[in-house]
Amino acid sequence: MNVNQSVPPVPSFGQPQPVYPGYHQSSYGGQSGSTAPTIPYGAYNGPVPGYQQTLPQGMFLFLLSDPPASASQSLPVQCEASADFKGLPGSQPFGSPLAPVGNQPAVLQPYGPPPTSAQVTAQLSGMQISGAVAPAPPSSGLGYGPPTSLASASGSFPNSGLYGSYPQGQAPPLSQAQGHPGIQTSQRSAPSQASGFTPPASGGPRLPSMTGPLLPGQSFGGPSVSQPNHVSSPPPQALPPGTQMTGPLGPLPPMHSLQQPGYQPQQNGSFGPARGPQPNYGSPYPAAPTFGSQSGPQPLPPKRLDPDAIPSPIQVIEDDRNNRGTEPFVTGVRGQVPPLVTTNFLVKDQGNASPRYIRCTSYNIPCTSDMAKQAQVPLAAVIKPLASLPPEEASPYVVDHGESGPLRCNRCKAYMCPFMQFIEGGRRFQCCFCSCINDVPPQYFQHLDHTGKRVDAYDRPELSLGSYEFLATVDYCKNNKFPSPPAFIFMIDVSYNAIRTGLVRLLCEELKSLLDFLPREGGAEESAIRVGFVTYNKVLHFYNVKSSLAQPQMMVVSDVADMFVPLLDGFLVNVNESRAVITSLLDQIPEMFADTRETETVFVPVIQAGMEALKAAECAGKLFLFHTSLPIAEAPGKLKNRDDRKLINTDKEKTLFQPQTGAYQTLAKECVAQGCCVDVFLFPNQYVDVATLSVVPQLTGGSVYKYACFQVWCEEQVGGLSLEGRHVALVIPFALTVHVASGIRAVDFFGAFYMSNTTDVELAGLDGDKTVTVEFKHDDRLNEESGALLQCALLYTSCAGQRRLRIHNLALNCCTQLADLYRNCETDTLINYMAKFAYRGVLNSPVKAVRDTLITQCAQILACYRKNCASPSSAGQLILPECMKLLPVYLNCVLKSDVLQPGAEITTDDRAYVRQLVTSMDVAETNVFFYPRLLPLTKSPIESTTEPPAVRASEERLSNGDMYLLENGLNLFLWVGASVQQGVVQSLFSVSSFSQITSGLSVLPVLDNPLSKKVRGLIDSLRAQRSRYMKLIVVKQEDKLEMLFKHFLVEDKSLSGGASYVDFLCHMHKEIRQLLS
Repeated sequence: MNVNQSVPPVPSFGQPQPVYPGYHQSSYGGQSGSTAPTIPYGAYNGPVPGYQQTLPQGMFLFLLSDPPASASQSLPVQCEASADFKGLPGSQPFGSPLAPVGNQPAVLQPYGPPPTSAQVTAQLSGMQISGAVAPAPPSSGLGYGPPTSLASASGSFPNSGLYGSYPQGQAPPLSQAQGHPGIQTSQRSAPSQASGFTPPASGGPRLPSMTGPLLPGQSFGGPSVSQPNHVSSPPPQALPPGTQMTGPLGPLPPMHSLQQPGYQPQQNGSFGPARGPQPNYGSPYPAAPTFGSQSGPQPLPPKRLDPDAIPSPIQVIEDDRNNRGTEPFVTGVRGQVPPLVTTNFLVKDQGNASPRYIRCTSYNIPCTSDMAKQAQVPLAAVIKPLASLPPEEASPYVVDHGESGPLRCNRCKAYMCPFMQFIEGGRRFQCCFCSCINDVPPQYFQHLDHTGKRVDAYDRPELSLGSYEFLATVDYCKNNKFPSPPAFIFMIDVSYNAIRTGLVRLLCEELKSLLDFLPREGGAEESAIRVGFVTYNKVLHFYNVKSSLAQPQMMVVSDVADMFVPLLDGFLVNVNESRAVITSLLDQIPEMFADTRETETVFVPVIQAGMEALKAAECAGKLFLFHTSLPIAEAPGKLKNRDDRKLINTDKEKTLFQPQTGAYQTLAKECVAQGCCVDVFLFPNQYVDVATLSVVPQLTGGSVYKYACFQVWCEEQVGGLSLEGRHVALVIPFALTVHVASGIRAVDFFGAFYMSNTTDVELAGLDGDKTVTVEFKHDDRLNEESGALLQCALLYTSCAGQRRLRIHNLALNCCTQLADLYRNCETDTLINYMAKFAYRGVLNSPVKAVRDTLITQCAQILACYRKNCASPSSAGQLILPECMKLLPVYLNCVLKSDVLQPGAEITTDDRAYVRQLVTSMDVAETNVFFYPRLLPLTKSPIESTTEPPAVRASEERLSNGDMYLLENGLNLFLWVGASVQQGVVQSLFSVSSFSQITSGLSVLPVLDNPLSKKVRGLIDSLRAQRSRYMKLIVVKQEDKLEMLFKHFLVEDKSLSGGASYVDFLCHMHKEIRQLLS
C-alpha cells in the first residue's frame, strides 16, 4: 500500500458478546496504545541517495563493501555507490561526543527541569490509588566510549575492526559501474535450511540498485523524496523469508563534493592514504580530527550510508497501521502474531487472550531445545494481567461456580479453559497441560456434540474465551477467611525541606479532592476503602480522625527502633463518615509544622508503622509515602551518602544499583506477607539513594515517582485531580501462577514482585500498568501438532474485598524450521525482554559485560537467520529478517540508555530510578521509552484532529522553520525552530518574536485560536495515553536546554559516546560476519 493513499475508514466494530445468564460483568477502565521519532553524523561518511523498500514477508538485504584481498589491516566502512559492497572487517572506538562532555552544564537533570505542583498534582492522579495491584560467547563489545579524557562507560573497541584506517598506500575498490547501496529484495525462493554460507562468484548476478534522488530520465512512483519519513516503495508480492531479487543495475548517482576539514578532493572517487582515525571517531571535537602529523594531500571523506536506505521505525509503524489497523484482531487462530503495539486495533476474543494481556517474543516456538539454542531468540511472554481495555471491548466475564469453586486439574492445578479435551461422553476431561485424566463433577456435566465439544461451550466463558474471571471460594483466602476491604494510609514527610518548598501544603490540598476518587466496585455509590493519616520527620505522628470527634487528635511515637501503632479505633476510617474531621486535619497539618527546623528523616520505621496498622486492622492495603531526603536519622534503615561517580565504568559500578543494607529487603518480605503495598513519591533536591529506597515498592508491587528539585511556585497553574478510570482494580494482595504445557517450563521472572519459591509470583499489590515478564526453556520435545499452551492465573482481592481469579490463556505454534520461528517473532516484545534482562544484569555484572552480552546475542540471532534461512549471497550484504529489521535500531537505543551508558549529567539516582521503572513496563511503554515519538506540528492542516505523522528521531529531520513535540512516556518537549513564522509564535505563545519565548516554559497560554487549541489538545491526548504525567518543557533551538532535548534523538550519536544508528548497523554487520566466518 502506498503510504500516501488515504486510509479507508475504520468500520465500526464493537465486539458484541452474549450476556451469559448468571454471569455478571465487572467494570474496568480503558486505555490506548503508543508510538515512535536525530545530532548530525558529522564527518562519518557522505550521503548516498536511496530509499527504503519494504517487504511484506521477506528479508532485508543491506549492502556493505568488502576489503581488497591484500588488505591486512583494518579498513574503514566504505559505503560506496556499488551494488555489492563488501566488508566491514575492522573496528575503531565508536566516536567521541560531538561536543566535549566535560563542558556540559552540570545543572541539567536528565529527565527535565524541576517538576512542579501541576506535575505532582497530575502524578497523584496516576498514583495507583485505584490500581488493582545461557552465557553468550564474549564479544569485542561495542565501545561507545567518550573521549579518553573521561571515564568511559563501557570501554572501547580494540582497533581491529570496524572503523580502522586503510594501510598507507592502499585504497578500497570503488566501481563507477555499480549501482546504489541500499536494501535489496530478491525473487529467488529461499531454501528453508541453507547448507551453509557461500558468497557468489565475482561474476555472479548483480543486485538491483535502489532509486535515489531522480537522475535525468528517471522517475518513480510513490511519495515525494522531500518527505523524509515516506521512503517506502509499494511492496512487491509476498516472498518467502530470505529471498532475493535480481535485476539490472541502476546508474551511479553523482558524487557528492562535500568537504570536511583536513580532506582534499580526489579524482575518480579514489581514496588517498589516511594515517589516523576517522573524523568524529576518537577526536574530542568534531571539527578537529586527530590525524597526528600529516603531510601531502588528504582523502575525500568516504560516503556514508543514507539513513533513508536503512530500515525506518516510522515506516514500519505506519505500514502496520495501514495494513492491520482497520480490521479487528480475532484471537481464534493459534499462533497469530498481533498488530504492533503502536497500532490502534480492536480485539475479538475467540479463545486466546488479547495481546493487551499477553505478548510473546515469538508466536512459533522451536520444537527442540537444540533449535532454540541455535537461534538464540529468547522465548518469553510479557503478561499484563489487569490491562485496561478500550470501551469497545468487553471486560472479562465473571464466572461463579458456587461453593464448589473453579474446576481445575487434579495434578497440575491448571484451571478449566477452552483447550481442555472432554472425553467419555463428557464425563471426564483430559488436561491440556499435563495430560492427566480428571472426572467432571456432576453439576458441571454436559453432553458432547458430534465434534467432541460440549454443547454448552459457547455459553460458558471458560470454554470459549481466552480471558475470564472466577469467583474464588473461601479455600482461596488467607486463614480460610474472606478478606476485609483494603485500606489506604497517607504518610507525609513534614521535615524542614518539605515545609520550605510548599510541598506539605500542596499535598494536603490535593488529598482533599483525591479522597472523592477512591476506587469503588462496579456501580457502588461509595468506596469501601478506609483511610488513615501519618506525618513524620525523626518521629511519627498518628492522627485519630474518628467521625465523633470535633477536632482530630495527634499521638506521637518517638521510639522508632521498636515501632508500634498507638491507636486502632479512629485511625482507619470511612471517608464519608469522617469527612469534616479529615478536612480539618489537612487544613491544620501545614500550620502545625510551619516553624519546624527538623531536617532529619526516617524511612523504614514509617513503613513498619503502616504495616503494623494494617495488621492490627486485619486487612491488606496500600501506603503512600511522600518523602524528601536521605533518611540519616538514627533509626533502622539509616543510610549514608554513597554517591560516587568515580565508580562508573569500574567493577564496583554495580554497587550503585544495589541497596545499601539488607533491612529494606527484609521489610519488603514482611510487607508482602501482610498484603501491604507501598508507593513512594520522592521530592529530592540532592542524592536520596533511590536504589535503596525503591526496594520496598519494587518487591511489594508498588511504584516510585521522582520529582527532582521540586518547587511549588515555579508552576503557573495547578490543575485539578481525577483518578476516575485510571486503574482497573485494586489487587491486594495477589499471587500469580503461570502454567505451561509439558515440554517447556517457566525458568525466570522479571518485574516488580517478590518470589518465595521458583514458580509463584507474590505481590502485595498490582495495578493496570504493571507487567510480569516470564522466560521459558525447553525440558522436552514439543509437538508441532498440539503446539504450546500458556495459562496465567492471578488470585487477587478486588477493591470491595471480593476474592477472584483472573485467567488468561494463549496457544502458540511449534515449528521444526528456523524460518518459521523468524517469521513469527515480535521485535517490540523482544526488546522489552532484552532491556529487562540487561537492567537486572547490572545488579551483579559490570555494565560493559552486560552491553557486550546484548550485542553478542543480537548478532547470534541475525547470524543464525543469515546462515540457515537466507539464500546464499555475498558476505558484504547485511540480511535482516522482515519481522526483525528494527532489532538493531531498537537494541542500539537500549545500549545508549542512561542505565547502560550514562552521560556526564546523569545522576546516580536517575539511573537507579529508570532501572527499576523499566523492570515492570509493558511493551508499548518500552517501545516509546527507548525510541521516542517526534511529531512535527505545522506540517499537518490546522483543522486536522488526528495526530500528525511522526518523523524519525534524528536531528537531520528537524527543520528550523517548524516546531516538534517529542515524548517518551516520561518526558514531553516542545522544540521551537529559530525560523518559525512570527504568526505561529504569536498564535501559540502570545509573544511577537522567537527571542521572547521563555525557554523551559511548562504551560502554554490558553489562547482562542485554532493552532493553540490544536497543540494543547495534542499534548492532552499524549498525556492521556501514558500511565505517568509528562511535564511539558519548551526548548528553543540553540538554547542550553536543547542538549537535553537532543539526548532523546536516538538515531544520532549521543554525547555520552553512544553510536548512531548507521554506525551501529555497520558494527552489527561486522559482528555477524565474524560469527559466520
